[in-house]
Amino acid sequence: MAVLALDIALFAAAFAFMEGFAWFTHKYVMHGFGWVWHKSHHSPRAGIFELNDLYAVVFAGPAIVAIYFGVHGLPPLLPIGLGITAYGVFYSMFHDGLVHKRYRTPLSAKSRFWKRLIQAHRIHHAVSTKDGCVSFGFLFAQPVRKLKAQLASIQARSPVKTGRA
Repeated sequence: MAVLALDIALFAAAFAFMEGFAWFTHKYVMHGFGWVWHKSHHSPRAGIFELNDLYAVVFAGPAIVAIYFGVHGLPPLLPIGLGITAYGVFYSMFHDGLVHKRYRTPLSAKSRFWKRLIQAHRIHHAVSTKDGCVSFGFLFAQPVRKLKAQLASIQARSPVKTGRA
């Protein structure tokens, strides 16, 4: 029973950690030196895929490695790898399915939680450049009114091009 409790705690910790990791990499990598790939996501997509999709491949690496070693000799890495994978599944269903409608998803946009996240992500996409964006998280977002105020403040200081929502 103690092993199961530890596995659940490691899974939950990895899942929660990923939101902070995703926020950090979105703000400082994707909207920094990684803009070369991420720019495709802030532009109209032509076709099924966009260059930004390579981030999913890169970020899957640590989960695959953790699962592999978790099965082959380091058991605590298995729930960590599964927690990272679960975050990726929820992120994909929310971001690619619910927000950008790249495919059907079992999530429903009817709940207040999902509506707030969708609106926050659309506010993020109100800016089509690498600078001047707000709301970099995926499964956690500040209140929409606060994000709108932050965006207005940024645009008042340094006007940026706006793009698709």
